[in-house]
Amino acid sequence: MSLARRATPEDAAEVLRLRQVMIDSLGRPGFTGETGWHAESLPLLRERLAERDTDSDFGTFVVESPERPGGLAALAAGTVDYRVGTPHNPLGRVGYVFSVATDPDARRRGYARACMDELLAWLRARGAGHVLLTASPDAQPLYESLGFTRDPDPSMRLML
Repeated sequence: MSLARRATPEDAAEVLRLRQVMIDSLGRPGFTGETGWHAESLPLLRERLAERDTDSDFGTFVVESPERPGGLAALAAGTVDYRVGTPHNPLGRVGYVFSVATDPDARRRGYARACMDELLAWLRARGAGHVLLTASPDAQPLYESLGFTRDPDPSMRLML
């Protein structure tokens, strides 16, 4: 039995808190310590966490904190996206892991791995041909141990 479980709407505030832990750990100016967006994000996150049908494209898995009743120690969240198929992914389903975080005082206990194992199983069950993520230097060993490799394609972003 896994330590991780699927997140529920009741976990939404803790999911946002852990996402902020991840954001803060990246040290990006203008993002670190910014929590004003949580109130706006919370209602939609609760809706998305309530989705349980097999067609859902959003999955979040968490480990409860043994030290803080009602709190979470770790999370892994991702989505399944459709892109036109390729020879190596004919169905065109691509998984994307966009948030993995563990409370600093709960690290090195296997919580992030347990969340990632559940998220990867969920992505496989939805037919994802491959999974993308962005790895911080601290998290890279975990992802490599799960089989991730560096992708040579450069990434670009346009803010809308």
